[in-house]
Amino acid sequence: MDTRRFLQTKIAGMAARMSRLARIDNAFVGLRPQDQPYAPSPEHFRVANQRLSRVEQRIRGRFSQLRQNWREQPAQRTLVDMALVERELDRARRLFGMFYEVFAQRGTSFGPSLSAHDTIAQDCYVAVREAAPRIFDGPLLKPVCYMEHGYSPATMRRGVALSRLLGEANPFPLIRIPWDRDQPWQSVFLHEVAHNLQADLGIWQENRQAVVRRIMGQLRDPFLASVYGRWHKEIFADLAAILLGGPAAAWGMADFLAHPAPRTMTYRPGGAHPTAYLRVYLLAEMMRRLGFTRDATRLLRVWQALYRRDGPNRIPPALMRSVPRLVPEVVDEIAFQTRRNLAQRALVDVIPFRREDEDAILAGAAALREGRTPALPPRHLVSAAHYALDGGRVIPTELAQRVTRQLIAIGRDSQAAAMAAGGAARAGRLPMPSTAAAPVLRRGGATPSQALAA
Repeated sequence: MDTRRFLQTKIAGMAARMSRLARIDNAFVGLRPQDQPYAPSPEHFRVANQRLSRVEQRIRGRFSQLRQNWREQPAQRTLVDMALVERELDRARRLFGMFYEVFAQRGTSFGPSLSAHDTIAQDCYVAVREAAPRIFDGPLLKPVCYMEHGYSPATMRRGVALSRLLGEANPFPLIRIPWDRDQPWQSVFLHEVAHNLQADLGIWQENRQAVVRRIMGQLRDPFLASVYGRWHKEIFADLAAILLGGPAAAWGMADFLAHPAPRTMTYRPGGAHPTAYLRVYLLAEMMRRLGFTRDATRLLRVWQALYRRDGPNRIPPALMRSVPRLVPEVVDEIAFQTRRNLAQRALVDVIPFRREDEDAILAGAAALREGRTPALPPRHLVSAAHYALDGGRVIPTELAQRVTRQLIAIGRDSQAAAMAAGGAARAGRLPMPSTAAAPVLRRGGATPSQALAA
């Protein structure tokens, strides 16, 4: 009798916890009226609540079976049924906790910066939609940014099963920004958005297979093919970041990758990230292929002044020797070869970047130095801010505040336009394209890999 009473009390306590995590909204996460300009869209809250509701239904289904059967079955069977309910409660707790932590940050002093980064991410998707209409199947929820510890930004892609959620799929892209990297000139942020673009475009496997085939066809070396096969996602994101932000993105990535030589020149077996020393040669080759040969040469001069190829390093000799030949091949394969999932277009076709874009960015940087705010797409405003910071002629905090305000205003106008349009383009969803554009490809100049070989 005591055992039954014990189990009954445990069940009663479980019942009291079931609906605690069923819904989340602005008030629940502590967002005040003054925080609303920085809050995730109503559509993000709606999708979050849909996911929580589905988990709650599973909880209630499990609990209903438990309550119906616990009196007639052995105690151990009841404990197992309780554990099944607890499993779903744990899933709800983790899911709720993730939404709460991400959304509640919009009520802190980081809210404006997070909202500004949302706008940058949304603009990257808009760029693809405008260059390649109907490339995505309908509207998509834009990425949401949040702050967390860690040295580098990171992303959790749309639809990926997360271990932290016990295998529950992520409903919209989440981009992590380290607490001290919320400034709007961080080019590495474009790299993280590019990871999400690659996933939503559906070219993860297609790219990897193409890279492996290309290397095996050129060198017939399984080791090199496996290395670049592991690196393909990070290389794609680096090259796409340059297409989103221009040469400034390459300089920003080099800034991020510059460490003491033992780290920069150490190969990590099995690692997904290219060895930093070699990675910059890929960035430079991409700039050369786009026609920005001067920027490519300048970057390599800086890099070679920092790191000596003939100095101590922990890079396999076969990998180092292959770079002059493989860097152009890999860049060409990932950025300039067509893909089925891109409707027989290449990456440079769906994310075009032209000389006139770079000219506008440079003019925007000059305006920022003079205290004016240029009319640039958000992804290009990141690059203009990077150039404006270069040379120490502006106060970084003032520059960050001015650019952040501009990005928030752009995001607010975009959301208002989406709400006015209605239908599939509801606020929070990425808007459909308005114009189409075609890329201009440029060639010429010495290859960065030739510089490495020298």
